[in-house]
Amino acid sequence: MQQTLGFVFGYARKYLVPLVLTTVSMILLVAAQLVLPWLVKLMIGEVTAPGAGMHVLPAVLRLALFALALYLAQGVLRFVRSYMAHIAGWSVVADVRKLVYDHLQRLSMSFYEDKQTGQLMSRVVNDTELLEQLIAHAIPDVFVNVLMLFGVLAVLLHLSWELALLSLVPIPFIAMGVRGVSRYVRPAFRARQAELGEFNAALSDNLSGIREIQAFTREGAESRHMLEHILRYRDSMLRALKLMAVFHPFVEFSSSLGTIVLIYFGGRLVLGGSLPVADLVAFFLYLELLYQPVRALSQAWESVQQALAGAERVADLLSEHPDVTDDPQAIEIAGRARGDIRFNDVSFKYALGGKVLEHIDLDVPAGHVVALVGPTGVGKTTLAKLIPRFYDVNEGSITLDGQDVRELRLSSLRRQISIVLQDVFLFHGTVRDNILFGRPGATEQELIEAAKVANAHGFISELPDGYDTLIGERGVKLSGGQRQRIAIARAVLRDAPILILDEATSSVDTETEKLIQQALERLMVGRTTLVIAHRLSTIRHADMIAVLEGSHIVERGTHRELMARPGLYRHLCEVQNVDDSAWQAASVQGSRTLASADSPA
Repeated sequence: MQQTLGFVFGYARKYLVPLVLTTVSMILLVAAQLVLPWLVKLMIGEVTAPGAGMHVLPAVLRLALFALALYLAQGVLRFVRSYMAHIAGWSVVADVRKLVYDHLQRLSMSFYEDKQTGQLMSRVVNDTELLEQLIAHAIPDVFVNVLMLFGVLAVLLHLSWELALLSLVPIPFIAMGVRGVSRYVRPAFRARQAELGEFNAALSDNLSGIREIQAFTREGAESRHMLEHILRYRDSMLRALKLMAVFHPFVEFSSSLGTIVLIYFGGRLVLGGSLPVADLVAFFLYLELLYQPVRALSQAWESVQQALAGAERVADLLSEHPDVTDDPQAIEIAGRARGDIRFNDVSFKYALGGKVLEHIDLDVPAGHVVALVGPTGVGKTTLAKLIPRFYDVNEGSITLDGQDVRELRLSSLRRQISIVLQDVFLFHGTVRDNILFGRPGATEQELIEAAKVANAHGFISELPDGYDTLIGERGVKLSGGQRQRIAIARAVLRDAPILILDEATSSVDTETEKLIQQALERLMVGRTTLVIAHRLSTIRHADMIAVLEGSHIVERGTHRELMARPGLYRHLCEVQNVDDSAWQAASVQGSRTLASADSPA
């Protein structure tokens, strides 16, 4: 708990001015609340004094006006306390959210392998929001009520030390209750936050895959699946609230014991003449002020437990360390790299599983096109991911222009690389925004030229708002080929010396593939290019083709050289040619069928 509070206060220190104003206003509020029952005591003393009459009315009026001023002051102080505390609270939330997001960006790809987007969003949004509750509500409430508790106790001791001591009888029971229940409350609220994260993750997945759910008529099954998460979250919330529901009545009952004690012993003291009636009335008013902070402390403690549960989850996330980091002596690449890449006896395996790549030696000379082919799962994409250091090699090394990539500054290395993937990711925004993602400072002319090189300018111009057309989340308003060409335009605009193409044409039709292939051929000119190919017809003109099988490179050479000898590459080409012929035959047969169906009988 101490460590978690230290983490929160470390960010709260930046907002010292609103926190000081909050503290000062809270102290003045407590003072005003302590004065008001005393005014009632003075008023009763005035009107019940021997010989009191209408001549004491001016004194009573002064007390009433003073009370009015105190109530007005309380209103102003409550505003200052509330608003200043919220300024500090939400500012801390904003800072921590920025910190968590920046931290997530630094974490390596291995961290995201078993994480759900909704879970991480819950950490960034829901858990951080609880920090505001801690700073703006829970901690100020604890401070005010502790201050009030000691202030009221001092007044009660002044009025009657005997009754004051008797009024403290319930306090140890309440303290024991707070300590006992807190052992179970925070874990319960932490479990609730975890269930909320699971619910957010499931909801995010289902909303992202809504087309698949509808296409496979899985609405009923997914509704039941979501209901399970909803009920688990409900049950975890109810478990935490059950503990608090036991605690609150216990506090209420314990505090009522003091009132019972006061009724009996206070009455005895008044009857015995050792305590004035005005003091007894004031004592009752102050007694409510004594137990009010005790009850409020129990509620504030609940808020503290919830907030600390969220803060712990945030702290856990921030304790994650990236696997891929900059070396303290990392070198900045000056200007534009030549693009000479070399794999030297590289081996790699993921955290779970066996080796994906073993003893890979591969040269990709500057300005050359090297293609990687092979069956699914042999490590082609993994090999490409090692160049920008999405992962680091386990053995061997990768060099860029003779320099080990681990000795280069990460941001500097990645600025030298453009990547076009099969599964294109486009951000919610305009076409312009997505192309400029490659180089935000590009001019309008450079933007259009990049789109032309990518064979994208034509279809973009036909969109309702041209380059300013909103394309929806992940580009859902565009076809696969259109998304691919926007991704290529983005890579063109980036103008990096190294290009990685990961099956960039595998999911489009033949006509679109030709447009994309033309765009890629323009993009590859003068760049070191690593192509991961699914359709082997697209890499016939590569300077070298490396064939992977079983985590090793088993063949290498040009298309002509590899086709001249029996091997895996030739087998794959023959299989694809057969598939292409069958597809063409089916297309011709389908056309004839349609033609005969359309012919007049």
